Amino acid sequence: MTAPISAAAVAALADEPLDWRFKGLPAAWWGRTVAEIRERRPDLFGDGAVGPVCVLQAEAVAHNISTMARWCAAHGVQLAPHGKTHMAPQLLARQLEAGACAVTAATISQVRMFRAFGVRDVILANELVDEAGLRWLGDQLDADPAFNVTCWVDSVRGVELMTSALAAAGTVRPVDVCVEVGMPSGRTGCRDRDTADAVAHAVAASARLRLVGVAGYEAALGHGREASGAVASHLADVRAAVLRLAPLFETDVVIATAGGSTYFDAVAEALTGWPAGLQVSAILRSGCYLAHDDGLYGRTSPLRETLRPALSVWAQVMSRPQPDLALLTMGRRDVSFDQDLPVPRRLPDSSVTKLNDQHAYLRPGGGDSVDVGDWVEFGISHPCTVFDKWPMIPMLDEAGRVVDLIRTFF
Repeated sequence: MTAPISAAAVAALADEPLDWRFKGLPAAWWGRTVAEIRERRPDLFGDGAVGPVCVLQAEAVAHNISTMARWCAAHGVQLAPHGKTHMAPQLLARQLEAGACAVTAATISQVRMFRAFGVRDVILANELVDEAGLRWLGDQLDADPAFNVTCWVDSVRGVELMTSALAAAGTVRPVDVCVEVGMPSGRTGCRDRDTADAVAHAVAASARLRLVGVAGYEAALGHGREASGAVASHLADVRAAVLRLAPLFETDVVIATAGGSTYFDAVAEALTGWPAGLQVSAILRSGCYLAHDDGLYGRTSPLRETLRPALSVWAQVMSRPQPDLALLTMGRRDVSFDQDLPVPRRLPDSSVTKLNDQHAYLRPGGGDSVDVGDWVEFGISHPCTVFDKWPMIPMLDEAGRVVDLIRTFF
């Protein structure tokens, strides 16, 4: 059976030489390959890292991957981690090794990146109506019988566009699709039963598409646990659609999929325990569990007491212009701010009050001592919008030694 990802393509990343393109890394590493740095296991700051610099903690990453894998196995669900979180083939390879059934992507460009690394199984958790994207996808499917991709559709017009584009391209293999069920005032997805049923019948009638399941996204209205009622209602709609559309599915094992990083416990409860005779694979699409965080998911993840924050950004104090203010070498270009501001570690009474493009405003508090030249580590909130700012991220062991360099492709 074809491997879930090309080990050779992932291993080849170690041959890339380091240079000025990778911000934060020591200039002493320029001209050396990832493999050479990894073998030497240097001290990141001792070798001359410059601020800001983003790092991953190796032990926390390993812990989070194994923790989520065990949780999914115990709850009878599969995991297709969302690749948009990190866009890092090295990290995906570890998730697949731990038992992930596929990678989730959000755009056709993300699918193309994972395909470049030989990823075999992809869930494109979005509508795909772009003619050029469909033509490329059709070519990939016809060229490799082992390649599997599933995407969403939520309109009869979408079915027509997909069918027309694939027919024009001469694609032989049909594209697997799930009818997406949406939420009122939410994101994409059919808003009512009649629309979902009409879309399902249109897919079943298309020679270029294959109806394989039902998809949803339960966090479309937010990540606060106060939305649990709306989440439960949405997941009930997804389940009802699977049961109602059962005669139309063109596969022996039906896909029922939802699950971001906040409500995956509710998804597991709602999308398992199916009637006898109906084989359903419940697939979660959580992604942020790998890095976890000190903010959004630290508050909302069902495994918030177990997962460990693995991603942080270090910055240096550059100015103390007044007693109640310190400016650091970190800004919007370096760290997430869409959910919460960064959290200074080991400075419990201090807080970041705002960010500019390249500056962080820190208000020192209590007995916290902060002086010009000090390095400060910041926990983050929402890892998706941190990874995308760093093309190369050092992974450190508990002693602060570099054990790997993680390449991202956004």
